[in-house]
Amino acid sequence: MASGSLLALIDDIASILDDVALMSKVAAKKTAGVLGDDLALNAQQVTGVHADRELPVVFAVALGSLKNKAILVPAALAISAFVPVAITPLLMLGGTYLCYEGCEKLVHSWLHGADQERLAHAELIQAVADESVDLVALEKDKIGGAVRTDFILSAEIIVISLGTVAGAPFGQQVAVLAAIAVVMTVGVYGLVAGIVKLDDAGLYLSRRASGALRLLGRALLAAAPLLMKALSVLGTIAMFMVGGGILVHGVAALHHLVERAAQAAGGVAGIGALLMLATPSVIDAAAGLLAGAVALALVTVGSRLFKRGGAA
Repeated sequence: MASGSLLALIDDIASILDDVALMSKVAAKKTAGVLGDDLALNAQQVTGVHADRELPVVFAVALGSLKNKAILVPAALAISAFVPVAITPLLMLGGTYLCYEGCEKLVHSWLHGADQERLAHAELIQAVADESVDLVALEKDKIGGAVRTDFILSAEIIVISLGTVAGAPFGQQVAVLAAIAVVMTVGVYGLVAGIVKLDDAGLYLSRRASGALRLLGRALLAAAPLLMKALSVLGTIAMFMVGGGILVHGVAALHHLVERAAQAAGGVAGIGALLMLATPSVIDAAAGLLAGAVALALVTVGSRLFKRGGAA
């Protein structure tokens, strides 16, 4: 009898862990839209930092990220326990913010262009080379800015994850959010550390005696800026897809419309299966772009009206 109870308990624990692992996987998939942006932003934050200080800066930001999540996870669990009705509005708000942020990035790149970004980068490098500049203060400013950026991105991740596990028992919610907080922090900042050291690895290999190693080193040096650009572009696209998907799934009529569109696309001869898979993502991205444009327009008009009112 006791052995049977023990086996039953083990089976229950295994079942719970399996559920937690599954929900964590789903939550991680849904937060993918934030990760590309998170990687690119945090890798950019260490631009201009001396090479031997890059990893300590990344580590300091990672600690700040864990502190952010130590605040956000209990807050999210408290909302789930005491005000569960607020989860859906928060999720929709988070989705709208993702779309707004993605649209703002697009508009900023169109208005300012690559030349202005290169100029800003050159000014930063010059400031670092200037002996009169307080490098300790500059480093602290960079860390503080990265941690503030991380707080916003972490809030998006936690809110999206909370929406994924909203109907689960409280214990599983705790396990999933804690797992997401740790895995995302370790994963993101581990990758950031690898990205910021990619050019150093390329430089090291390019100076080796072996021709193959030198070739690999030059390839890494060429790939580093391309990787940063790719992360930024893919992160922006994913923000529209994930943010738009949250908004579409939050409105039942739109969700059913997407399902019908996917089914209709599945009837196309030859490529129906591929179109059926792609249609929801395309519609989500289009909805995200539209929602981001509307949100950006409202924020822009509102800020201008506020400035005029303050000036009056």
